[in-house]
Amino acid sequence: MSETPPNYIKSPVLKTKRLESIDWMRGIVMILMVLDHVSMAYDANHFSADSAALFHPGTVISPLVFFTRWVTHLCAPTFVFLAGTALAISVERRVLRGQDAWEIDKGIIVRGLFIAALDPTLISFFSARLTFQVLYAIGVSMVLMAFIRRLSTCWLILAALAWWFGGEWVTCLVWDPFSGKQTVAAALLVAFYKTPHVTINYPVIPWLSQMVLGWAFGRYLMNFTMGNKVIMAPRNLALTAGLVSLSVFAVFRYLNGYGNMWLYRQDNSLVQWFLVSKYPPSLTYMALEIGIMCVCLAGLITLEKRIKPNPNSVLLVFGQTAMFFYLVHRIFLEGTATWLGLRNCVSIREVYIITPVLLAFLYYLCLWFRRFRQTHPGGWTRFI
Repeated sequence: MSETPPNYIKSPVLKTKRLESIDWMRGIVMILMVLDHVSMAYDANHFSADSAALFHPGTVISPLVFFTRWVTHLCAPTFVFLAGTALAISVERRVLRGQDAWEIDKGIIVRGLFIAALDPTLISFFSARLTFQVLYAIGVSMVLMAFIRRLSTCWLILAALAWWFGGEWVTCLVWDPFSGKQTVAAALLVAFYKTPHVTINYPVIPWLSQMVLGWAFGRYLMNFTMGNKVIMAPRNLALTAGLVSLSVFAVFRYLNGYGNMWLYRQDNSLVQWFLVSKYPPSLTYMALEIGIMCVCLAGLITLEKRIKPNPNSVLLVFGQTAMFFYLVHRIFLEGTATWLGLRNCVSIREVYIITPVLLAFLYYLCLWFRRFRQTHPGGWTRFI
């Protein structure tokens, strides 16, 4: 198939500015991510039983502890979705400039392999256990995007939604959360694996489906920016997709059967409605989080049109240095928890004190890195 839809070929090469709304959205989830990772590193009562393999029915859950965890569920789907969006915009711009297809593919593959390698090496060292988490999923998904990016947007969306609605059936063939049946191969692709020394909780295929949807949205943004015919403005598309996605969540969570990856509601409390499976991601988890993200993104696109963004605002700085932000705070938190003996040393109240202090430090560090990257283009900074 062609590199891009035919209408791209007829379009002039235009300069397109960076979209602040996407950076804002990314910045929001980076802040929430720190809250979760501070709790994960230091909170003795951190809740992470977001899986049928980890949750014990009848467990009493503190609402504050649970909702501290729940609001951060937005982070990984948004991080992966917007990674696909940013990748699509970057690649389509290179195609418009006439860059060689293999050079584009090689760049995607090299960066993807670098990102994927960070989890089993750098992050695992500071965690003192072998982990395959969101960087592994993002990196391998990027490598796969180098090959499937030539598919039409329609086929990519259909493939992603096919996994959303059919992925649980595939997963049940290779993983049983109740019998303890788990394998490394299944977990790397579709399921979940956890032992005292190895954790694989971000299987590639479910997270690839979310990157694919982000890629499709990035293509749509490029079409709209280039003046090509689209069915509706990006804001309206995001809002419509968000409402449909939230409706899918509501239906499947209400039915309390297929689509919940065996993590069913025990009652009608808010905690039970929102206790959805992240490991591996269920249909209800993906629909809820992508739905919330799309609605928020629609609001941010509207806001971007009405205000003049501050280039040094917290959200913009964090959103434009997301990978650097992620690595620095993860290394710091896991390193101090593991190697300085601070694991499980505070309560949830202290988590809410530590988080803003760490965010203030990260802001100035990310501000420095953004300036450094601007004055030192290329080299190692292009990977993060």
